[in-house]
Amino acid sequence: MTIYNLGSINIDHFYSVPRLPAPGETLAATAYSTGLGGKGANQSVAAALAGSDVIHIGAVGRDGAPMVARLRDFGVDCAHVIATDTPTAHAIINIDPKGENAIVIFPGANRKQSLSQLESAFSAASRGDILLLQNETDLQVEAAQIARAHGLRVIYSAAPFDAEAVRTVMPHVDLLVMNAVEADQLARALKTPLADLPVSHLLITRGSRGATWRDQSTGTETDTPAFAVTPADTTGAGDCFIGYAAAAMDQGLEPDAAMRLAAAASALQVTRRGTADAIPDRAEVDAFLAAQG
Repeated sequence: MTIYNLGSINIDHFYSVPRLPAPGETLAATAYSTGLGGKGANQSVAAALAGSDVIHIGAVGRDGAPMVARLRDFGVDCAHVIATDTPTAHAIINIDPKGENAIVIFPGANRKQSLSQLESAFSAASRGDILLLQNETDLQVEAAQIARAHGLRVIYSAAPFDAEAVRTVMPHVDLLVMNAVEADQLARALKTPLADLPVSHLLITRGSRGATWRDQSTGTETDTPAFAVTPADTTGAGDCFIGYAAAAMDQGLEPDAAMRLAAAASALQVTRRGTADAIPDRAEVDAFLAAQG
């Protein structure tokens, strides 16, 4: 099977800082680097490194060729990434010594997707394939509708969180993914308990407290703990988790096994600095799990 991903592609700028800056404060960074990022790109890389076939649908500016080349290096099919006159999206990521971060994003070309681009990409899709979506591009609803018409399963990450965006996309979603804060925000915004959300499955990530998968039709919940590690940089950990979980689903794993694989991948990822470049491959994750006994 294949994982399609309508996803953001960012140029990430990383600044190591002694602490996250307060309003009006100027800090000198102790280190600087750049790399491939964006929630979409991170998830595509994670799914590809987990062993699935991944087709990325996205947009970059004329400055984005190196990011597309890096995606290809990871084994991601980029035939449906278009070039626009709008600059490639970028993120300014401040990281403190404990690995916590503060991020500012310029959406750029991520908001310049094309409907014809989507139709072309999904023309080769098969029933049972997966579509990944996040909130860093436009045309999420259109992509979900076209994917559903082709028989794809739709996984939607409600981040960056926007209650109205979630409300609009949710009727076309099979698995809704949120962190615990986003889940509480959505329940309040819709004035609806999470158990009553009109979606087949929920996946709630809780950082160091693990994750919960909920089957909305039966109310059955499956919990998986996080692995204890010393973090160096938590940027992109959720994306790594989702990409690995999607790949596990694509490969036929049940929710408990999918979440355990994803938890191991994200545990390894946070021990390294960076986003896409810090995501471990499947061999590393399998070795990590084997070492846990």
